[in-house]
Amino acid sequence: MDAVRAVLIDIDGVLTVSWRPLPGAVEALRHIRDSGLAVALLTNTTSRTRASIAGTLSEAGFPVTADDILTAPAATAAYLAEHCPGARCSLLNSGDIREDLAGVRFVEDDGDDQGDENVEGPDAVADAVVVGGAGPGFDYAALNRAFGHLQRGARLVAMHRNLYWRTERGLQLDSGAFLLGLEKAAGTEAEVTGKPSPAFFEAALAHVGVGADRALMVGDDVENDVLAAQRAGITGVLVRTGKYLPQTLRAASGEPDHVIDSFADLPALLGRSGGRAQRSSS
Repeated sequence: MDAVRAVLIDIDGVLTVSWRPLPGAVEALRHIRDSGLAVALLTNTTSRTRASIAGTLSEAGFPVTADDILTAPAATAAYLAEHCPGARCSLLNSGDIREDLAGVRFVEDDGDDQGDENVEGPDAVADAVVVGGAGPGFDYAALNRAFGHLQRGARLVAMHRNLYWRTERGLQLDSGAFLLGLEKAAGTEAEVTGKPSPAFFEAALAHVGVGADRALMVGDDVENDVLAAQRAGITGVLVRTGKYLPQTLRAASGEPDHVIDSFADLPALLGRSGGRAQRSSS
């Protein structure tokens, strides 16, 4: 742990649940900041922009700014610019995230946003279907429109593959479940831009300016947060909060480097302050 110079942190389920701070999370992040470690918050959240997320966390007491946050939508915009510049995209997402999708051209199937220079009308052909986070907008009509675009040759780009996430009402279904259906029906495979994409972790390391061997990733999703980071050479820490389930850990494709009860215990694991850190392989 003495080699760690940067901490990468998932937000939902690690720092907050339904945007409410988990016990001890604010104080733990302050300890980590005060110890001089670089910090980046990596989130697959697709319902809010970086500025909105930073504002909510700051109001709750977390010492963060928008510059500390890397979102799957922002990573998607960079991916589209590099791999399919100028592509017309049909966006399937719950929440307004276009501020983080700078430079992306959209096809609006209902035509509501005609007049926006970055939006083409419902008759335009989509070059890509971009799937964000699930919500009420993932109804039959929207999914069937996406399926139609894919049948006509559009590529499928997904911000993440999360099957569910934790809210104050319990586990809620996420877009990964719908993504599997689109892939199977259209006979294609999604290009994933957020976690667990290696490119997302590479971007995070570049953001904090350290190598993988000097970074640590904290998450509640054993596959998409922790094991994906470990495959990129980053030390992985799983927390027993958020979407964590014992049976999911037992069935995981690998073993986390560390398992702790909550983010509040991270400073102790790092040797920076008090807490109840514990190393575990189960």
